[in-house]
Amino acid sequence: METSYATSAPSREEVDALAGATVLEFGTGWCGWCRAAQPLIAGAFASHPDVRHIKVEDGPGRPLGRSFRVKLWPTLIFLKDGQEVARVTRPGNLDEVREAFAKVA
Repeated sequence: METSYATSAPSREEVDALAGATVLEFGTGWCGWCRAAQPLIAGAFASHPDVRHIKVEDGPGRPLGRSFRVKLWPTLIFLKDGQEVARVTRPGNLDEVREAFAKVA
């Protein structure tokens, strides 16, 4: 599991071409919602160490977040072979994130 948001993001084409299970996490290091959700996200990833985690700093003008229509942080997008199969925005409990993981694992 990634622990900090990357300031550079892959292109949408690169994301769409990813094989297997991937979770894109959009947010920022200064976002209170993002920081509060980290224990839930880490708890869910503990059971899925084989799932790729790409943690992307988001904001105005960031093309990857806009291509996924991200409006609130954190937003977790669960991909299987580059296709979105689930999305969790501002997770409130561990079960919510685990249910989304079940769709990619």
